[in-house]
Amino acid sequence: MSPTKKHHPSLGGVVVATALPYYEDASAPAGLAVDYDRYAEHCRWLVDNGCHGVGPNGSLGEYSSLTDAERRTVARTAVEAVGDSGTVVVGVHGVGSHQARHWAEAAAEDGADGVLCLPPTMYRANRGEVLAHFEAVASVGLPVMVYNNPIDTKVDLTPGLLAEIAQIDNVVAVKEFSGDVRRVLEIKEQAPDIEVISGADDVVLESLLMGATGWFAGFPNVFPAESARLFGLATAGKLEEARALYEPLVAAFRWDSRTEFVQAIKLGMEQVGRFGGPCRPPRGPLTPQMREQVQADMARAIASLEQPAA
Repeated sequence: MSPTKKHHPSLGGVVVATALPYYEDASAPAGLAVDYDRYAEHCRWLVDNGCHGVGPNGSLGEYSSLTDAERRTVARTAVEAVGDSGTVVVGVHGVGSHQARHWAEAAAEDGADGVLCLPPTMYRANRGEVLAHFEAVASVGLPVMVYNNPIDTKVDLTPGLLAEIAQIDNVVAVKEFSGDVRRVLEIKEQAPDIEVISGADDVVLESLLMGATGWFAGFPNVFPAESARLFGLATAGKLEEARALYEPLVAAFRWDSRTEFVQAIKLGMEQVGRFGGPCRPPRGPLTPQMREQVQADMARAIASLEQPAA
């Protein structure tokens, strides 16, 4: 680690990319208004059930469907709801570095512990543009978790590129969502200064066993206590117990890597008695066939969790 690099607290552990509840309101965008009270309760529930923190304004939080005022209020609501009992890592994704930096500045003002940032969205940025983007966001001073999602952004933060990004002061972690578990060790070899955070629920156990130190998670919106337990078992090296818990959940977890992941997770929340509700456009309702499949995958997960521990 270079002597000038600041030491920041870890953004690891189970940090839940929070789903966002709406209620019907004809005057709101797409007829759906953000239910901040319900959202605050959800953030508290996740942390009370053993998760280490929450991540407002991720793609699961439908940040790109929010107005600027809503997006800011969502972040503030999460910070206020969690207080000192967990970390808050605010999504600051933007088309350009000026937008992403604006959201990072707002997150800093509002008391966030760190930010999660994609490369430029809606534009296939080259190496120099990617570095400039993260430099602008990191200059705000909060710890930055860069987000590798080559499926959606068409920009792959390869281990070699991450080695360069890791040199930027305040960049502390990468949320790795390529789905390629081989990346964990490659990143640890080439960019040893940054934490590797598993970004895809359906390779989380494999990633943790290879040395990832966190899980930026989707389905823990549905199963927070069990997810925190899975993380604890995996990081303690209790492979047999971790596998027994993980395997029946993976069919549900695979939805986290599909296009309809937001709708699937909200439906999953409803199956365990939480509020899920609708999504704003461009996300529409699940097809009947998809709905049936999510319900079946979730039913298997719920049944396995209801078994008494051996």
